[in-house]
Amino acid sequence: MRSNPTGRQLRLGTELRKLRERAGLTSTQASQLLGVQQNQISNVEAGRAGVSPERVRTLACHYDCGDTALVEALSDMATERARGWWEQYRELLPAALLDLAELEHHARRLRTTVTVHIPGLFQTTEYAREIFRQAVPDLPPPDVEHRVSFRVKRQAVLFRSPPTPQQVMLHEAALRMQFGGLQVTRGQLKYLLEMNERDHIALHVIPFAAGTFAGSGQSVYYAEGLVPQLDTVNLDQSHGPVFLDAEAQLSKYRVTLDRLEAVALTPDESQAFIHNILKDL
Repeated sequence: MRSNPTGRQLRLGTELRKLRERAGLTSTQASQLLGVQQNQISNVEAGRAGVSPERVRTLACHYDCGDTALVEALSDMATERARGWWEQYRELLPAALLDLAELEHHARRLRTTVTVHIPGLFQTTEYAREIFRQAVPDLPPPDVEHRVSFRVKRQAVLFRSPPTPQQVMLHEAALRMQFGGLQVTRGQLKYLLEMNERDHIALHVIPFAAGTFAGSGQSVYYAEGLVPQLDTVNLDQSHGPVFLDAEAQLSKYRVTLDRLEAVALTPDESQAFIHNILKDL
């Protein structure tokens, strides 16, 4: 029995509960169909107990779920047994940060929008260190370094084979904020230009001239799953990541990101825009 299920394990249980409830079955009725104790269904749905891919398919059959793509995606989630690299930080960082790394690792595509800072997966070491040094309350120096190294290791999803596609909508304000001073800012902008040249990365700048735009003032991180029902939104809060996966919430943030893309510069235009800011520094 798991005492601290991961975000992915919790999500699998949640999705299985949704299927059961849509079928109009109680956990007791589901356990009778499966020939197990009622608490086994409850533990699986709470992420406290694992479930095999075969049992996921059996449950989906009992729940009259005809969405083959969803069932296979859930079975794939049940197949995952290996501990990820992020587990080495289990006693060093908040569990929500580890869930974020796990989410990125399994995402089919990542979309993000930020207004005043560079997204974590695109931060240089020096820039990230300055961000963590400004945390409230102050982080002890060893904790700052743990968070910096964790953030750098998260960036592996952009360099693995095949890399995870990423779309970034970045406001001009974030490009002009000199976190860490002029030298750190120059290094950060040069790194953005390098990353934007990669085929799987699309960087869109939202210039001041764009005026008002959807979701202004809010950082949104959208991770696409194997099927749209398994997408996840992460809202970056001062107390840590907040994860959303309700269908209405997912739909809302898809529209928000699409509208942002519509008002932002293209990746090529953004490249030239960042070059010009860099020249002015």
